[in-house]
Amino acid sequence: MVGASDAQRHRVVVLALDGVYPFELGIPSRVFGTAPDRYEVSTCSVDGAPVPSQSDFAIAVQHDSRALASADTVVVPACDIDMTLGGTLPPPLAEAFARIRPGARIVSICTGGFVTAAAGLLDGRPATTHWNVAELFRRTFPRVRLDTDVLYVDDDDVLTSAGAAAGIDLCLHLVRRDHGSAVANAVARRCVVPPWRDGGQAQYIEQPVPPSTSAGTATARHWALENLQLPLTMDELAVRARMSKRTFARRFRDEVGMSPGRWLIQQRVFRARQLLESTDLTVDRIAGEVGFATGSSLRQHLHDSIGVSPLAYRRTFRAESVPPPDAAG
Repeated sequence: MVGASDAQRHRVVVLALDGVYPFELGIPSRVFGTAPDRYEVSTCSVDGAPVPSQSDFAIAVQHDSRALASADTVVVPACDIDMTLGGTLPPPLAEAFARIRPGARIVSICTGGFVTAAAGLLDGRPATTHWNVAELFRRTFPRVRLDTDVLYVDDDDVLTSAGAAAGIDLCLHLVRRDHGSAVANAVARRCVVPPWRDGGQAQYIEQPVPPSTSAGTATARHWALENLQLPLTMDELAVRARMSKRTFARRFRDEVGMSPGRWLIQQRVFRARQLLESTDLTVDRIAGEVGFATGSSLRQHLHDSIGVSPLAYRRTFRAESVPPPDAAG
């Protein structure tokens, strides 16, 4: 693939603020940087000076907030939230945000949502942040429609995520939204992370892994993924897991964070998207391949999931190619 020129690449600028969390700060560079022909990633601070982190070291950056003026996407990673608890941004940070051009996409990771909320960008909009600071967020920003039962929220030009690894999920979601599943899956594979976790998945699961002495639902889930074309039922999955229907439903939610029915719909939609991108099969044929009864059912579920029709999705992503592997693997 011939690389795009700098002018054609989507420019991502990461804003490092005082108390930045190093892990979250590195997510955009690692994810978007794995598709270098599509994205250009740079990092700035408000004044270009090194930024103290939550660890025992400072972060040196090469740019100040003037870099925000050319950003297509601005990412605000997790940081010290004390500066936002008055409900507004400190003047230097407000001036930095004023540099962001209209139409730029704004993304926050974890407590970075406090910053975008203090900037007034989340008023009246759905958003999420780390569950551990949810009540503080609600008290500080009562006009935001906070949902802490999800991994991330995509509200078109403003996106927010929960803590740590949810930032990876959100950045991969953006790659998928921009370039389709094939590119996003290739990026995830090189980052050695799961290629897809739906934003509506539970943020905090009390029992994410069942005790080692207990039977889990993984075998049933694996079998379901290989047989999505079948009219799968809860009874059949429970039998595959050698559990009662009631025990299976409870154990499934404990392990996955959602009901079996919702999970099946998500997997069918995900597989349908892959087929729309990689084949010329008709919508009705794809519906049958992934277990939806009719093409109309597929159209409805795809629209509910990503807001577009199968044909519109195919026109957008059918011609996309996969980025070449990088040396880091």
